[in-house]
Amino acid sequence: MYTTASKSSADNITPAVHLEFIQNQLENTSASATDEIEKYHRALFLHHHAIELEKYRQQARTHEERLSFFGAQLKTTELRLSERSKLVPVTVDGREDVTPKAPWNGWDIAMFVAASLGILSLITFGVLNISFNLLESGFVTFRDSPFRSYLWAALLPVGALAVKIGWDFLEGSRMRDRYLWSSLALGLLGVLVWVGAYACVYPTLSKSINEQIASLSVFDNEATTAGNSRLDFAGAKWVDVITVAGQAVAEIFLSAVLGIYLTNLYARHRPVRLAFDPAFTQLERERGILETSIARERVGLGEATGNLVRLENQLSALIAYGKSMFHRESARRQDQSLKRQVILDQLSEHVRTHIESGGRLGANGSSSTPQPNNADVQS
Repeated sequence: MYTTASKSSADNITPAVHLEFIQNQLENTSASATDEIEKYHRALFLHHHAIELEKYRQQARTHEERLSFFGAQLKTTELRLSERSKLVPVTVDGREDVTPKAPWNGWDIAMFVAASLGILSLITFGVLNISFNLLESGFVTFRDSPFRSYLWAALLPVGALAVKIGWDFLEGSRMRDRYLWSSLALGLLGVLVWVGAYACVYPTLSKSINEQIASLSVFDNEATTAGNSRLDFAGAKWVDVITVAGQAVAEIFLSAVLGIYLTNLYARHRPVRLAFDPAFTQLERERGILETSIARERVGLGEATGNLVRLENQLSALIAYGKSMFHRESARRQDQSLKRQVILDQLSEHVRTHIESGGRLGANGSSSTPQPNNADVQS
């Protein structure tokens, strides 16, 4: 058995066309020779590539099954996504925040700005007043390092912020209202105490200079004794202590009340608060994973299908080439038969012509030549 050695078109086809089988089919001269050639070369091709062909078929089938599974999962996920909203209202005080809020107007804007300026003024003036009092106290600690006085005064804004945070942690409008009114009462009480202490410190603002001079005395023992009785354990006057304490209390609680007012004012005009739905986010992430898996399976299915098509085309090309070889050999044999027939016809014609011409010549010679004698015949 041998195969063709043609390098024009048979080199890229594996296995090559079997020429001996084609020649044997030409010898048989059966009507189904082309079908036999097709069956033979198909069987020959499958003998070499059946495992590879079946492997690609199974790969394509696996990818198709995975694609169908992922497609069903993707449809289910998209259906669940269509039933949910990306953003959901936030629950505030046990209720969903879905009520539309009023738009801002000129009065509310002006009050918001005024309350903000009030908080800034209270905190700034309170820190400066306390720090200046500490600096004027004459302590070496604050005199050598004035920055320490500002650190001590920083307790004032921190205290106001703590009062405001305490209101934020309360739940229920009734408790918050009580907290707000209590803070306002303490702040106003601090203002009244500060005003009363200030009035006690400066009771003689309406006296003239002459009256002030007349009230002075070299022997002021009784006044000194009365003044010493109004000192605290640290040597400071109680009226100064009350003044500073009342001012600090007023600044702390009034700043906190203004902060609470700003919060309530903003809550009346803020937009509806929405948040991402965790279930929607999870489903969206799952959809992305499924889409990636589907794309990967489609690539795998395309590769397996392409390999199947490649092998099928190789089989079709092999069968087509085998049939063309059969027709070529058949045509070549027919040409050789025709040529042989022509040559035989020519030879037979030539022999016939030669025989006919030789017969005529023999007849003419027998009538004109003499009969040979017996001696000539024997010789």
